[in-house]
Amino acid sequence: MRYLCIDLGQKRTGLALGDDQTKLVSPLDILEIPPGDRLIEALLKTIDQQRPNALVLGLPINMDNTEGPAAKAVRDFGRQLQQHAKLPVHYQDERLTSYAADQHMARSGRTYKKKKQLRDALAAAEILSDFLDARD
Repeated sequence: MRYLCIDLGQKRTGLALGDDQTKLVSPLDILEIPPGDRLIEALLKTIDQQRPNALVLGLPINMDNTEGPAAKAVRDFGRQLQQHAKLPVHYQDERLTSYAADQHMARSGRTYKKKKQLRDALAAAEILSDFLDARD
């Protein structure tokens, strides 16, 4: 099964693709569109191009395992996206994925601005890797 992972942010949304057979995950893109109708439209175009079988959204769980307002906003967005995309939506704990993305880029030689842009797509790839690992 092919998955599109979405790391929803207030300014940037990171995207990654992967599948559960090969377990290969790749950062795909960063959409610099705030959550709302325009972002859903952009995601629907990506879904049309990439043809995933399901979607995975990073869920911002608090360190005490509770869900706060940010997690509620992601779940609300996921419901809207599911209605438009007609694909199953899964949620994956995204704690520490941005930290892991930063670690991958630590010695990359990229500027701060380039790292910041790439970080969201790498975080989406981390979320999707965690999701696929948890399905074993």
